[in-house]
Amino acid sequence: MKKSLLWGVLVAAGAVGAVAQAPAPAPTPKPAVSPSGPRIAVEPTSFDFGEALPNKTLTKEFLVRNFGGSDLVIESISTTCGCTVGQLDTRTLKPGMAVPLRVSLETRTYSGALQRAVLVRSNDPTKALLELRVQAQVQPAPAGKPKP
Repeated sequence: MKKSLLWGVLVAAGAVGAVAQAPAPAPTPKPAVSPSGPRIAVEPTSFDFGEALPNKTLTKEFLVRNFGGSDLVIESISTTCGCTVGQLDTRTLKPGMAVPLRVSLETRTYSGALQRAVLVRSNDPTKALLELRVQAQVQPAPAGKPKP
C-alpha cells in the first residue's frame, strides 16, 4: 500500500515518466549598438536642383540630427569642389537635437550635368564619414540676354 500511495503522489505531481532536465539556457542577446553613443542622420542624403542657368547660386537645407544618447560632434564639412559650400550654425548636437546644414552650389560657367559631394565627418562610431550629393543640369544661357 505504501508503494501505491507513493505512486499516487508521483502521478499527481506529474513526475511519472518525466525525465529530469536542466532548464534550457536563455538565448544570448546579440550585442546592440550602444544608444549612449552619438548617432548621426541627415535628410535627405541627396538633392537634384533640376535645370539651372549658369552663374547662379543654388541652395538646399539638409537636416542633421543626433538620434544617439551623447553629444554628436561634427568634426568637419568638406566638398569635392570650391563651387560647393556646406555651413552649420553649430558643430555640437545634444541628443535629440537637429540643425540645418545649408549647402550652396554655384553653377558658374559650367554647362551640362553638375554633380558634387558634401562630406560630413563626425564622432559617430558607426558613420564617421557621411556623403551627401547635390546635382543640377546647367543649361546654356539664353542667347541675346546679358549676363546678370
